[in-house]
Amino acid sequence: MNSESMRAGSIGASYMKPRIVAFIPAHNEEKSIRDCLEGLGDQLLPNRVDLDVFVIADNCTDRTKERAEQAAKDFNLNVKVLITENNKQRKVGALNTAWKRIYGDTLDLYSKTLTAYQQLYKESIKAILGMDADSRLAPQALINLWEDLMTSRNIGGVMAKYTMRMPKKKSQLSKDDVQYEQKLASGEYGGPLTRWWTHQQKQDMASWLLDLQYHGGSTYVLGGQATLFRPEALQTVVEQNNLDGPWQNDSDVEDMLLTWQLQKANWKTLISPSARCFVDSMRSYHTFREQRNKWKSGTVDLLTNSNLGVKTRHKGKLWRSQLKTLSDLLIRLLFVLLLAVALATDQFYWTWIWAIPIGLASILNVILALKTPMHRPIDVILSGLLISPEIYLWVNLVTFNQVWIERLAATKKDGWANQYAAENGKTKSKLTQGLLSLCLFIAFVVMLCIYFRDFLTSTPVQQSIYPYLMNGWILLTYLTIYQSLYMIYQIWTLRKRIEA
Repeated sequence: MNSESMRAGSIGASYMKPRIVAFIPAHNEEKSIRDCLEGLGDQLLPNRVDLDVFVIADNCTDRTKERAEQAAKDFNLNVKVLITENNKQRKVGALNTAWKRIYGDTLDLYSKTLTAYQQLYKESIKAILGMDADSRLAPQALINLWEDLMTSRNIGGVMAKYTMRMPKKKSQLSKDDVQYEQKLASGEYGGPLTRWWTHQQKQDMASWLLDLQYHGGSTYVLGGQATLFRPEALQTVVEQNNLDGPWQNDSDVEDMLLTWQLQKANWKTLISPSARCFVDSMRSYHTFREQRNKWKSGTVDLLTNSNLGVKTRHKGKLWRSQLKTLSDLLIRLLFVLLLAVALATDQFYWTWIWAIPIGLASILNVILALKTPMHRPIDVILSGLLISPEIYLWVNLVTFNQVWIERLAATKKDGWANQYAAENGKTKSKLTQGLLSLCLFIAFVVMLCIYFRDFLTSTPVQQSIYPYLMNGWILLTYLTIYQSLYMIYQIWTLRKRIEA
């Protein structure tokens, strides 16, 4: 370390200033690590508390190490860059590398005793900040996290509130700029579709944060983008689960698994009401789908895999969320099917009672859009018209369906590998082919209905179809009533003055 406090301690030292230590895993993050460290350099630290930063350059083939070291000099940070090679556990392995550097490696064949200075340094650590290299803390976020963590002795971790960074308008970037392509590739700039897609993720995150805060601020996942941990809590997880580091590679959602283990050990896991962290969104449909596949498959695995042996009091909430998504899927599929059959057999009758759930959904999404940080007028308008929420919901329904099919079929995919491949452009989206196939199928069905219209609208066919059609509409009505009541409950809770 280049910290004075870290160099000044002697073997006989009996005191060392308390400190926060940041762990930042960075796999080929030369484009983002400087911004991440600049955010740390802007932080106001608690009185007489130092900050040390461990950047773990994990299997890097770029200049992450050099950029981190230069940023440390520019922003006057105490940074130590750790190099990993042939790390098979990706982010988990990188985080545990930093942990072992301080707390020792239980798997080391040679018994090593910490020196007096190393022991003193370890004891001086009062909090560990886990961050992603493409995240940036807002000013004063770190001291807010610290104050929240120190509120009570039994708080094991506090997570910042995440907000996706909106790309700048692509039109602001001159095509004569020599770095035009690099800036577009970095995500710093984006077109209307990219900016729209970013807002949908931002609003989704805001909705999740609001829901957790309205119910006490306890969270079932301390996100890896920016969470401040109590070291004793992490050590408890290591000891109770016989691990060589707090983070485990048994799940695609290692941050959620760690959170459940902390809760199992009776540590509280909370969301900070004031600390904010800006994170990058997934800028395309393909990268978004791969990220969500990883997240959702990891969540389903934790819910259904008894071998992991972890539980959380939030488990019921997570199962209700799964059922809510299933209900969303059934309502839409049933509506499309019933509408198609009713139109084909000339038995569709509109009633204004169906405008009630549409109106509730519009009100709910407008409120969520308004409560989303740094929203734009166009985002509120599209939310009120239900255009953006419905498109975004269908994308998530496709992911939900895929995840559960894979789970029931007992097929296991490497979520991290798939996400990395998508982000690096090694795999391509099948969205265009899928939409084209859907359009062709709809056109084919419409042509068949037109061709056989006399038969489909004949009295015998209508009479035979009518009972099934009515039972279907009745079922859809009950499901819609349930969804409407839930939306009323959400609108009622959103009256509280809590920020996302």
